[in-house]
Amino acid sequence: MFLKYRFLLQNLIQRDIKVKYRRSTLGIMWSVLNPLLMMIVLTMVFSFVFKNDIENYPVYLLSGQLLFTYFTESTSMSMESVIGYSPLIKKVYVPKYIFPLEKSCFSFINMCFSLIALFVVMLVTKAPFHPTIFLAVYPLITLFFFSLGIGLFLSSAAIFFRDIIHLWSVFTTALMYASAIFYPTSILDGTIMQVLINFNPLYWYIDAFRQVMLRGELFSFNHLFICALCAVVAMFIGLKTFKEGQDKFILYI
Repeated sequence: MFLKYRFLLQNLIQRDIKVKYRRSTLGIMWSVLNPLLMMIVLTMVFSFVFKNDIENYPVYLLSGQLLFTYFTESTSMSMESVIGYSPLIKKVYVPKYIFPLEKSCFSFINMCFSLIALFVVMLVTKAPFHPTIFLAVYPLITLFFFSLGIGLFLSSAAIFFRDIIHLWSVFTTALMYASAIFYPTSILDGTIMQVLINFNPLYWYIDAFRQVMLRGELFSFNHLFICALCAVVAMFIGLKTFKEGQDKFILYI
């Protein structure tokens, strides 16, 4: 079934890229410039606070920012994907999972271009390029499936409960502060905050990415296990929820 509609998936991704950068002089280069500019602003704000706690703060900040931005963009776009393509769904038969999958793929491609910004910052700040850098594929791929699973669940839930679209933006804002993106976990003294960090899947993906990119160390067992487990659980719940609800979508879109 997937192979039959792979060209549709490809065309939808190409369409989203063209629409996003339409009438933009720099085009897809904004995928590199946006995280760079945001990193510069946030570094100016927070580097004075954490300059003695985090080595090479710009790389630390950008590595967390890129993965978090991908997760929020992917899930938010996936959540509204079925609703956005409702005119097409009403006219022709298309497997509905194609739409959240396309948004996840589109966001992942954007993130891959944004990784250029991370390498530029590493060069400018003279950060070492460790051999473990190639292992960064693992947290990125598992994060893709984790985000896709969440996106499938949200896209199904949003059909029946539209308020979730507004609530999700509030939730991701709170999640940003619980993912140790711009601060070190060493400053967390409270048990509650430690629990929030340890039970936050996104933190583990970001920390696994930093482990091989920044520290040049191999993954711990916790990194390997938790990243894979969260991806599998999210995909199971997302696919199950989406499959059970998709026959009723046409009644609510």
